[in-house]
Amino acid sequence: MLIVSILAFFVLTFLLASIAVAISWMAFLKTKAEESEAEQGELDAGDDARPLIRTERLSTINFWDNVLAQFDFMEIMKTRIAQADLDWSVGRVTIAMALAGIVAFVIFYKFLGFVPAAVAGVLTAWAPYGYILHLRNKRFLKFSENFPDVLDSLSRALRAGYPLSASMDMIAAETVAPVSTEMRKTAAEANLGVGWNRALDNLGRRVPLLEVNLFISAVELHSRTGGKLSDVMSQLAENMRESIALQGEIRSLAAHGKLTGLILTILPIVIALMMMYVSPGYMDVLYNHPYGKNLITAAVVCLILAHFVIRRIVDIKA
Repeated sequence: MLIVSILAFFVLTFLLASIAVAISWMAFLKTKAEESEAEQGELDAGDDARPLIRTERLSTINFWDNVLAQFDFMEIMKTRIAQADLDWSVGRVTIAMALAGIVAFVIFYKFLGFVPAAVAGVLTAWAPYGYILHLRNKRFLKFSENFPDVLDSLSRALRAGYPLSASMDMIAAETVAPVSTEMRKTAAEANLGVGWNRALDNLGRRVPLLEVNLFISAVELHSRTGGKLSDVMSQLAENMRESIALQGEIRSLAAHGKLTGLILTILPIVIALMMMYVSPGYMDVLYNHPYGKNLITAAVVCLILAHFVIRRIVDIKA
């Protein structure tokens, strides 16, 4: 038993050292690639035939970029990262997911066996992408809360006689992020010759919210039919505030259900820890049984799935 523990320790140490070396090597390759792109940009500074639009790569490592390009899901991940306003590449995120999953698998395999370690590895590998989705949802929620005030400011600027482009620049300078960031990008694209229709469509892809789609539809309809855009913006802002107030009431009513689901998820784990402290032999029977570890894994997976099912049920869309 001592020999097995020593071998497991050395294997884990070797794996962690290999991961550290791999991360250092990838960082070195990324730095070299950025330097080479900068040098190429300086050499091509006087070349009029170079493309005006820079092609963004999924990874700075050529091999990994070619591998990721074979999967359509990578473009979705790239969009989610951009919507979360993170300066991360898809290659960096996927490598972090793979390393996290491997480390979790090795650690849990030593104590729980193959099947529990595989489940733990998959869940841990999903954690970086789950964090990106959390930041994305948080950013969209903040955008929705501040967007009605932006529409009011835009309406006042239009009533004062400013054109749409100048009004967008004004509210981009006065409002807070993330609304100011997206408005500044939209105004810059329109002023650089992309056109307002395409710039607004890009805004809708970056921020796929109902409020933004209503704003885009109103501006595009005004460009075709005319009318008082300022009145439309004011009415949109008022309707959005009513919708946000309704969503707040719904979230307050659903908070009880979410708290209940969280308590039901944590309670079995707390009881198991208490039993291990009060009567260790009682839990050792489950841990030492041939099927005990698989049963523990199944119980943990069921708790996690039940938690997300409860949150899905009480997450009412207004």
